[in-house]
Amino acid sequence: MRTTRERALDAAVDLVGSQGIRALTHTRVDARAGLPRGSTSNHFRTRAALLAGVSTWIAEQEIRDIGAAVAQPFDDLEGFIDMFSEMVELLTGPYAVRTRARYALFLEAASDPDLFAPLRAQREGMFAWSRSLLTALGAQHPDTAAHAFMAFGDGIVLHRLSVDPDAPVRASVAVAVRGCLLA
Repeated sequence: MRTTRERALDAAVDLVGSQGIRALTHTRVDARAGLPRGSTSNHFRTRAALLAGVSTWIAEQEIRDIGAAVAQPFDDLEGFIDMFSEMVELLTGPYAVRTRARYALFLEAASDPDLFAPLRAQREGMFAWSRSLLTALGAQHPDTAAHAFMAFGDGIVLHRLSVDPDAPVRASVAVAVRGCLLA
């Protein structure tokens, strides 16, 4: 059974991902979660604490949900392309609201290092993972390749979330990965 805290965090992510960062208030979270008024503030006294909680929650949930997709072994370049394509489709499909919330928090956290800490840690882990995989696939300059690959990943996710939700993924991922291996 989900705790009050988990229900509040899920509702907060849903609010931010569907209505934007300004929609995040304790009262709205309580209402969205179907909790008695004041429940969210029992766990997160201030808006800053709530934002930090949401930031950490998103990172934890993405590691859990996306981690399963990326943990699948692959033997070659085509397997890597398939795996990454699946990850993009998850982030922009079933987890699109959460992904929008993460992007909203990225913008909000630009001037708040404490809020950005869990998102940065997740990002650094993703960079290290990307670098190691690109190295294993034969990238000539792994750091440059990983930076380019991360930028591509952000770009295709943002494009699908904002402009074209049905934009093809695999063909674009294939071009980007092959280009990164040459960089």
